[in-house]
Amino acid sequence: MNSKVQSVDTSSNPFTDLTGDIGAFVAEQEGDGLVNVFVPHATAGLALIETGSGSEEDLAAALDRVLPRDTRYVHRHGSPGHGADHVLPAFLSPSVVLPVVDGSLALGTWQSIVLIDLNRDNPRRKVRFSFIPG
Repeated sequence: MNSKVQSVDTSSNPFTDLTGDIGAFVAEQEGDGLVNVFVPHATAGLALIETGSGSEEDLAAALDRVLPRDTRYVHRHGSPGHGADHVLPAFLSPSVVLPVVDGSLALGTWQSIVLIDLNRDNPRRKVRFSFIPG
């Protein structure tokens, strides 16, 4: 297994498209296999979505409806609504596994891998890419 950790700053945008970075990582590997993308944080997740078409805004609105940013949460440290940040990974997994064929991600035409981080208390994130040859 070959692995790489990348730092991501989410302070300017809670949606960070990682597709290009993951694609560059797998292009450096040999042969076919799987790439695992993992966010080792309790308040962030990953989504496989179409980007640039309004999907980010739609997902943000849906998350706001499901996880409102208010004081209803038992987990209350940090900024108001921070409890919602800790529930987010139950809806958006902190990891995804994707096929790699001939050194390229085998994604659908409109699919992108996006880091979702609504936590304004900590905008510094790490993401691990791990290639498993097969």
